[in-house]
Amino acid sequence: MASFVAVLLSFIIALIISAVVIYVITKLFGEEEGFTTAVLAALAGTIIYAIVYYFVGGLIAALIAGIAWLIALQMLYKIGWIKSLIIAVVIWIITSIVGWFLPTLGGPV
Repeated sequence: MASFVAVLLSFIIALIISAVVIYVITKLFGEEEGFTTAVLAALAGTIIYAIVYYFVGGLIAALIAGIAWLIALQMLYKIGWIKSLIIAVVIWIITSIVGWFLPTLGGPV
């Protein structure tokens, strides 16, 4: 049970961090939606990737899930393909940088 709680806590913390990054980046690009939309975007990205990875796996899953997430960003923020792509790339870069500086939640097992 402790393992489930640790995984759930890690998921929630990662979701919040992702949502904060998405919120800040979309604000920098002039979007007016609130933090709830950023949480939905982060959750959508996670769910989309998990489902596609389960059925397809590998790098193809990342490509398919990336395209699906662009569509989700377009729908949530009412933006076009180019803007959603630029925002997604900036989010990916910033979350990669944040990932370097934050310690892993579970640590080495």
